[in-house]
Amino acid sequence: MVLKPEPLFECLDTLGVAARSERQVARQTVILLSAQGRRFDQSIAEELSALQRIVFICGRYEGVDERVGQYLADRELSIGDYVLSGGELGAAVILDTVIRLIPGAVGNEASTRQESFGTQVELPVGETPSSTCVSGGLLDYPHYTRPAEFRGMAVPEVLMAGNHEEIRRWRRRTALGKTLRNRPDLLDGAALSEEDKKLLAQITGEISQSRD
Repeated sequence: MVLKPEPLFECLDTLGVAARSERQVARQTVILLSAQGRRFDQSIAEELSALQRIVFICGRYEGVDERVGQYLADRELSIGDYVLSGGELGAAVILDTVIRLIPGAVGNEASTRQESFGTQVELPVGETPSSTCVSGGLLDYPHYTRPAEFRGMAVPEVLMAGNHEEIRRWRRRTALGKTLRNRPDLLDGAALSEEDKKLLAQITGEISQSRD
């Protein structure tokens, strides 16, 4: 099944979407959800959050007539390297990611700048991201709540001792370890300090020993 171009072009005409050549000035965009599209990430979400209007075109099964992508949509996006029956779920994922970046959507706006895939902030030479600072391109560190012990599972002692420097170091180390295990590809572009590199070497050595 391939969706015909006529109803899609007519739908956008009815919505009053700006002409393709005028959308950048009007801060509008038309996105085609497609398995062949560019993979959606946080940087694209931040770009989209600055727009006034986003229109999604969601194909079904085999997608849409190629002329829709060539002449109607501004870009094609995919949410991952897999195939869905339609673009609706992909559109919902993108919407949620973008909406939470709009001022006022999240109670503490600073929290959206302190997440694993947020824009990296350049830090002074020799300075390491703090426990409450941006992740520097790493996955987030683990979080715990009360009680301190639950069914024999205890919160790490370092988090209970009150030493802020040790807590910062623990959080950074665990973030590095989680990234190394789950998303080692992120380390290539992460903002790593000399301390980070030493911690990463320690973690790598520990992993090697555990496999021997």
